[in-house]
Parts: sequence; structure tokens; C-alpha cells
Amino acid sequence: MTDVIYDKTFEISDFAEGDLKKADYEGCTFVNCTLSNANLTGINFIDCSFSNCDLSMATLNDTAFRDVRFKDCKLLGLRFDLCKEFLFEVNFEGCQLNLSSFFQRSLKKTRFKNCELKEADFAEANLTESVFDNCDLSGAIFDNTILDKANLVTAYSYTIAPDKNSIKKAMFSASGVVGLLSKYDIVIEP
Repeated sequence: MTDVIYDKTFEISDFAEGDLKKADYEGCTFVNCTLSNANLTGINFIDCSFSNCDLSMATLNDTAFRDVRFKDCKLLGLRFDLCKEFLFEVNFEGCQLNLSSFFQRSLKKTRFKNCELKEADFAEANLTESVFDNCDLSGAIFDNTILDKANLVTAYSYTIAPDKNSIKKAMFSASGVVGLLSKYDIVIEP
């Protein structure tokens, strides 16, 4: 039987050396914690928040993130595609998500605010009604991605091929249209 830890705050803890206890964490808050390279396999995070934490390269095999908020966190190279799909729900603000994978992940209505998503993999992901507010998407992969009703008005540096992705009613800024036409190798004058 798995232990359940309720409403606990973890501050300035280093779990990189020793892995976080395998348990269900409900309503917990992680502040200034280091979980880089930690093995989070099989751990369930439910209604938790991470603030100023480093989870870079953590192992997320069969990890559950259910209504989890990340703020000002370093999340480099994370494989969210290996997490449990059931009730997967995350939101990010001020986070570095470079080289992270959301391959085939359902991210409906997910909010990314002031995030770096350089070379993140969104191939075959469902981003319906998601918001990319002031996000750097340099080199991010969109291939057979559903972006219907997504808001990329303030996102920048993205390249999205309209013929390889679903973008019905997605919102883009006039300057961002260049990222939709880049594959055609045309010159657009301001």
C-alpha cells in the first residue's frame, strides 16, 4: 500500500542525492527544492505546486501529475510523455522547459506563461485551447499536433506547418504568421 502525504511543505530540500519517498503527494508544496536527476517513477502528485525547483532530467516513468502547477522552475529534458495519462494536468509559469517531451500528451487548456520551450517536442500532442503567453518556442517540434483554438498571440520563434498540424481557430499575431509560412522559403516584408 502506498503512503499518502497530505498538505506538507518541502522547503530547500535536496532530493537529487536520495530519491523522493515513493508515495502519493496531495496538496503538497515544494519550494526551492532540487530534484534534478531524481527518480520519481511511480510517484503521484495531486493538486501540488512546485516553486523555484529544479527537476531537470528527473525520471518520470509512470509518474502522475494531476492538477500540478510549476512556477519559476527548471524542467530541462523532462519526459512528460512517460507520465501517467489518466487525469494528467499541468500548468507552467516562468519555467525553463527546454528539450522536454510532450509527445502524444493531451494538454488541453494547458497554460504556459513566460516559459522557455526551446526544442520542446509537441509532436502528436493535443494542445486544444492551450495558451502560450510570452513563450519562446525556438526549435519546438509541432508535427501532427492539434492546436485548435490555441492562443499563440504573444508566443514567438515558433515554426508550425499548417499542413502538418491542426490549427482551426488558433490565434496568432500578425508578426507570428511568419512562423506559419517559413517552410515555403518566402520573404515577407514588414
